[in-house]
Order: sequence, then structure tokens, then C-alpha cells
Amino acid sequence: MTYKELPIPHNYNEEKVSEVWRIDYRELSKRARAWAKEHKLRAAPEDKKTICLLLVDCQNTFCTPGYELFVAGRSGNGAVEDSKRICKFIYRNLGIISNMIVSMDTHKIMHVFHPFFLVDSDGNHPAPMTIVSLEDVESGKWMVNPDVAKNIPGKDYDSLQRFLNHYCKELEKNEKLQLMIWPYHSMLGGIGHALVSAIEEALFFYGIARKRQPEIEIKGENQLTENYSIFRPEVTEDEKKQPIASENKPFFDNLLSHDRIVVAGQAKSHCVAWTVEDLLAEIKSRDPDLARKIYLMEDCSSPVVIPDVVDFTEKADEAFQKFSDEGMNLVKSTEPVASWPGMDFLK
Repeated sequence: MTYKELPIPHNYNEEKVSEVWRIDYRELSKRARAWAKEHKLRAAPEDKKTICLLLVDCQNTFCTPGYELFVAGRSGNGAVEDSKRICKFIYRNLGIISNMIVSMDTHKIMHVFHPFFLVDSDGNHPAPMTIVSLEDVESGKWMVNPDVAKNIPGKDYDSLQRFLNHYCKELEKNEKLQLMIWPYHSMLGGIGHALVSAIEEALFFYGIARKRQPEIEIKGENQLTENYSIFRPEVTEDEKKQPIASENKPFFDNLLSHDRIVVAGQAKSHCVAWTVEDLLAEIKSRDPDLARKIYLMEDCSSPVVIPDVVDFTEKADEAFQKFSDEGMNLVKSTEPVASWPGMDFLK
């Protein structure tokens, strides 16, 4: 594999990255084929050394201003700037990215972390960003909404109430974040669930030009648990020790089969951090040296910051420093990939 940074194709319009729009797939496929021919790009499956780009939750919900959980960072425009850098990174490095995997956070109305799931004694739902503690559940401050029980197969109200108690207990026992009530977001079938248009365009362009189907990893569908990480949900068993979900072992195997893995996406403090944390734990169980083949693009992820409410910037930075201390590489998308540690084979 020979490294050659490519120019940005004319279809990319940086001014539109913060917008939602329809891609003209037919026209774009023609441009991508012509681009591949002009720059003599071979099919990605022919790469002898494989570089995988893992994009975490690059969806409108998190990355487009005005949507439910826009990741603003301290700058106020964090996810948009990240998306711009991600797009340019893809186009410039089209010839050396062997595979692209994108995760998509995927939810419905009646998830444990959505307002509809809980009510107080007056039947009111908790407001978004409410933190629900084990004490809140045990005291009856927050209870399962009886209407939820009618919509979850195999569960009745009493069993769901016992599960809610167990769920909050497990989160606190495992030193996870307490149950956070999030705004309705990443709703399956909705515009917020869709990938950022500019990133979807880049993925499609890549797929045609390099003759490689980008992979989509759906996460978060289980109504009874949060799923920040791509690899595993926050809680995997109910109060009777019966499994409700499991970690995604096949995805670990798939991802770690690549020679190098580059990670970007949203949010740095939550889904990216949890994903990398789980990846690190898996690496340690297999071979700690595998951490060296992980590259975290610091300038392509932003932390959750809600002015006057919460700022996860320092927590996110601490997590990335830990990953670096364990052998992973902190890099910037604007640096030539061949200059990154361990990328000598590109020179």
C-alpha cells in the first residue's frame, strides 16, 4: 500500500455540512467512478494492510444543530466542525481506508431512558436531563409508567417495576452513570436517526470509488437498557439473572481483524469513550499490544457540554489520556496518516 493524499472532490461542499439534504446517488456514483479512474484507486478488498475507519454515531441527532442532542462542545459548534474534518479525512485518505464501519444509535419511544417510561405519583413524566437514582425508585419518586407494560412483550407492571429497581442498582453498583432521562432521540425511522448528509455522501462516494460496502452497526435497540458503547449494553441481566442483552463479540472480532483502526464520532465523553473503554478491555483480555493499532482522532470528537448544566470536557480528556497511557495513539485528522506512529508501511 502506497500513501497518497488525494485532493477533495468537487461534490464536497463544506458550507452544507450543518444541513440535511437528499443525496443524488446516481450522479454521485458517476463522479466516484470517474474519481477512482482518474486517481487509479484499486478495490479496497485488495489492500494487503487494512485500515478501518470506525465512525461512532455520526447522526443528525448528535451532529446537526437544532436536533435533539446536538454535541456542541465548549465551542458551541463542536460536532459540525468534527463532521467537516471527518469528511475531509475520508476524501483525502480514500486510497488507504480499507473499510468503514459506522454505528447508529437506534431508539423508540418506550426506552428506559426516555421520558415516557417513567411517571411520578401524579402521572407526570420526568423532564429530559433528569437523573434518576436508586433512591428515587425505591422511594416511589419515579415509577414505571403502567402504559409501558402494555407494550413490552413478556413483561407486566410489577416485573417492570422490579426490573427498574434492579437496573438502577446495577448502574450504581458498577459505578456507571446513574439513569439519565434523555430527550427522545435517534428515533428509528426519523430524520434524527439518519447519518449526517455530508458524511453519508462521503461514505457512498467511498463505497463506489473503492468498491467496498461500508458496514453499519446498529446499537441501542433494546428498550430495557442504555447502550452507550457499540460493544455492550450497560446492563445485560434482569433481577432473576436472566439475560436481556449481550455484548457484541462478533463485532470485536470483525474490528480487531484489521491492521489499524481509526476512531472518530460523537460524543467524545459518552458513546466514543464507552466504546473505546470496552475495546480496551477486550484488547487487554487478548493481547495488550493490540492497543497500539488503535488511533483516536482527537479533533473529530467533541464532549457533551450543556451551558450552566453540565460540562463533560475534562471527563472526556481524562478518558482519552487513559487510553493513550494504555498504548493507544492520539492523533489529529489534519496530520498526514503516514506520519502517525506505526504507519511506516504507508511510506
